[in-house]
Amino acid sequence: AEVIRLAPRTSGIELTFLCHHRVRWTALRQASPIIRFATEPLETEAFEETRSQNVKAYSLAVVEALKEILQLGSFYKEQLELLLESVDINNPLHLADLGACLTTADPQKLQEILEEMNVEERLAKTLSLLKSELETIKVQRKINKQIEEEISGKQRQFFLREQLKNIKKELGLERDDKETLASEFRQRLESKKVPQNVMTVIDDEMKRMSTLEPSSAEFNVTRNYLDWLTKLPWGVTTIDNLDIAIARNVLNEDHYGLDDVKERILEFIAVAHLKGDMKGKILLFSGPPGVGKTSVGKSIARALDRKFYRFSVGGVSDVSEVKGHRRTYVGAMPGKFVQALKLTEASNPVIMIDEIDKIGMGGIHGDPSSALLEALDPEQNATFMDHYLDVPVDLSNVLFLCTANMLDSIPRPLLNRMEVIRLSGYVLEEKVSIAENYLVPGTKNETSLTDDQIVIEKTALGVLAEDYCREAGVRD
Repeated sequence: AEVIRLAPRTSGIELTFLCHHRVRWTALRQASPIIRFATEPLETEAFEETRSQNVKAYSLAVVEALKEILQLGSFYKEQLELLLESVDINNPLHLADLGACLTTADPQKLQEILEEMNVEERLAKTLSLLKSELETIKVQRKINKQIEEEISGKQRQFFLREQLKNIKKELGLERDDKETLASEFRQRLESKKVPQNVMTVIDDEMKRMSTLEPSSAEFNVTRNYLDWLTKLPWGVTTIDNLDIAIARNVLNEDHYGLDDVKERILEFIAVAHLKGDMKGKILLFSGPPGVGKTSVGKSIARALDRKFYRFSVGGVSDVSEVKGHRRTYVGAMPGKFVQALKLTEASNPVIMIDEIDKIGMGGIHGDPSSALLEALDPEQNATFMDHYLDVPVDLSNVLFLCTANMLDSIPRPLLNRMEVIRLSGYVLEEKVSIAENYLVPGTKNETSLTDDQIVIEKTALGVLAEDYCREAGVRD
């Protein structure tokens, strides 16, 4: 053999040999420093003996396979140009060796071709390797084409979107995301009376948002903060209906009995009518379950034409539920009072705080009952400070209603800020009247039953109330 190519590599030198004849090693003569073998020559068929019809057919098939491979891959073209200088492709023996060395088959299969002495068998094995290589190249080209089409399609869509965005921007039809958000935030504030100190904070945050990248985490925090600030009903109020006759009719429609409670509520509305506002009063409805504490609060809101929002503080032990989270926390949100203003879209809703006697005690997360003191104190709630917003929020126009089953568990400073209205239980006659006038008609409407389909006599209601409903209140 003779060396026809020498190429340096990072781990050594790559040598390409041109072999003149085959040999088989029979014994190892020397292992180091140079490996020496004892060899014997291998007899191959003469060129004239390889010109049978089968050999010619195999040779043409190998040549056709080589042509297809060269058309599909430029890497093989470089290899073939190097080998054609020293190989006679008209010789089937050389053609078989040439076809085998152009494949990426594993060394074991290449060794089998090298050891095969029969020309026809050698060409057959070479052709098999070339066909396998050809299929591999086709699959590879198909995969590459799919990837290129996918990438080019995405790039084309990206460029078209960018061009469309620039065209719309030039025509004034569209602005970028930050400009759109800023315009939306300012549009929300047009009909609101935002305090100057709050407006200063909003302007500063908008300037800060304009310098941030939309993909950054700070941009999302600032956007959410501005979203809350601009959605609050600054200076937006509903007009109170302080008509005593309308309030009496609403209370009588919704509740049976409770005359002393209704009279106290009407007195409260009458005083508000004389004063012109309802500031400074916080009502606490105390009584056993089912006597109508929550429903009385809903009736008051309906009589005054105010929005109604209810939340329960039973078991709440985290001050953040009342005063919100700091904005530095992940998933931070304002407290319940700010959420009530946002959902009702008015700064003077009726907010009912249910189960105030079951509020959690102070722990590692703060004392929520102490946090309620600021909101329920008429002298402080005009500048209520939520941890998330970090700007004063006026709660002085809110009518706060609270409910409790027992007064003993309510902290004394909190109880002193509220006017207690007690709701006692119902006697048997009242329960029967409530069932006949309120519960039965309501249940018929819910179940789509008519008077012809079901009849419940008053005596049956009396038996139900006396034998099965002995608790103080009445529920469905």
